[in-house]
Amino acid sequence: MWYIFTGVPLLGALIHFFLSKKPKSINRITELLLLWYLGVGIGIGSLFSGLVQVLSPEIVAQSTGWGYSPFLREVGFANISYAVLGLLAVRFRNFWTPVIIAYAIFMWGAAAGHIYEIQQTGNLSAGNAGAVLYMDILMPVFLIILLIIYHKTQKNNKSSSIVV
Repeated sequence: MWYIFTGVPLLGALIHFFLSKKPKSINRITELLLLWYLGVGIGIGSLFSGLVQVLSPEIVAQSTGWGYSPFLREVGFANISYAVLGLLAVRFRNFWTPVIIAYAIFMWGAAAGHIYEIQQTGNLSAGNAGAVLYMDILMPVFLIILLIIYHKTQKNNKSSSIVV
C-alpha cells in the first residue's frame, strides 16, 4: 500500500501543476508536492494505517512478523493524529513544519525499531523490512528537502518582486 500513498500525491501534484493557471516555478511545484504529500501521503495514508492498526491490529502484527500487542492500537491512534495534522496542513500553511517534524520523528523512530528487529531476530517480514523500512527513512527526508526548497524559493520570489 505504500506505493499508493507515495505515487498518488506525486501524480496529483503534477496534474495540479500543469492544469493550474498560476505561474510555473520551482516554488509552485514544491508547494503542490507539499500540499499533496501532507494531505494524501500523511493525511489519508496515516488515517488508513491508523484505522487498520486500531480496528485490526492482528493484521498489522502478522504483516510485521511481530506478536500481537494492545500497543498496536496505541500506535494506530498516533497515526490518526498525524492524519488529522496532515489534513489540517492542507488548509493551514503554518502547520507544514510542525507536521513534518512530528512525522519525521515518528517515522525515524519506527525505522530504528525495524532495524533493531532485523538485527536481533532476522525479521525480514514485508511490514518490517524492505520498502516499508526505506520509506520510513526516506519520506521524511524528502519532505524536509521540499520544505527547505519551498522556503528558499519563496524568499527569492518575494525579493525579486520588490521594486526599489
